Amino acid sequence: MWRCYLSRVANTYWVDERIESQRVLPRNTAAVSSMQQISMDMIGTRTEVRRRGGIIPSWVLFGIVLLATSAVCVTVNMRTRAKVKIASEQFASMQNEVETMRRANQVLKSEIDQLQHNPRAIESAARSRLNMVRSNEFVVPVE
Repeated sequence: MWRCYLSRVANTYWVDERIESQRVLPRNTAAVSSMQQISMDMIGTRTEVRRRGGIIPSWVLFGIVLLATSAVCVTVNMRTRAKVKIASEQFASMQNEVETMRRANQVLKSEIDQLQHNPRAIESAARSRLNMVRSNEFVVPVE
């Protein structure tokens, strides 16, 4: 099958008969018909070309379309996986931040509760944060 196509495509009449083709022929219909015959030998008749589905076989076109579709699918799939990976990493880091903030909020809530209800916690906070002392105490700075 391929030999038939290759022999038609690889017909080297213009190389072999170069001198004949360069001669000026008198204007007659024989030259036109010989050119038509040469082109028919190379390509084939119109019905043969239609039967073959054109110069490019249909399975080649199908293969090209299939290959292009596969390439698009692979590209989209790879990009989507990369974006999903980045999004999952961002989600995990945000979850860690939220959990850290929740723990910090619980510590602050317990401290607020202690400062509102426990007099010893109030006294301790006043001494450490505000440097306050009782009226009967003396502060002696030590260096």
